[in-house]
Amino acid sequence: MYQLPALPYGFDALEPHIDARTMEIHHDKHHATYVSKLNDALANHVGLQAKSVDDLLRGFDSVPEEIKGPVRNHGGGHANHSLFWQIMGPDGGGTPSGPLGDALTEAFGSFEAFKEKLTNAAANQFGSGWGWLVVHGGKLDVLALGNQDSPLMQGKTPILGVDVWEHAYYLKYQNRRPDYLAAWWNTIRWDAVEQRFAAAQG
Repeated sequence: MYQLPALPYGFDALEPHIDARTMEIHHDKHHATYVSKLNDALANHVGLQAKSVDDLLRGFDSVPEEIKGPVRNHGGGHANHSLFWQIMGPDGGGTPSGPLGDALTEAFGSFEAFKEKLTNAAANQFGSGWGWLVVHGGKLDVLALGNQDSPLMQGKTPILGVDVWEHAYYLKYQNRRPDYLAAWWNTIRWDAVEQRFAAAQG
């Protein structure tokens, strides 16, 4: 059965960019609910329980029709948030270098152009959803997806994602999603994104 991963830092570690109360509710309530409901959906599907959540979503087309909805919503929520906590940290921000920095420049023209593209994708996602940096066919791309849909379901590998569900920012930023996004860039651990990029390339 799937388990809620521990947050790798304190609830207040991302202050002032993301407030402690939001982190506590987001992790302990929202993410925990996704895990619980995913386990409920797979209760009678022992073979699927043995898969990692990423593999479960990569094989989404073969998931039985009667549980496709819960796997999409709660499996996606579990996978998306598990990545989200890991790519942020208290000493985040700055600009990536090395192979990832080079790849971003090659794909988007510059880091600033990439930052603008991802920010716009996330800011303009109608309703709830995520903005993503993904690897697909060895190349980087930016996309926005609604609700808890995962790029894994499209055969793409997410290496960076930003949650734009209101529960991710509303206590501190209310309806000011662009302000939240501007602050979020200061939380990114580029070393963690670099590791995901290398694994996706490998």
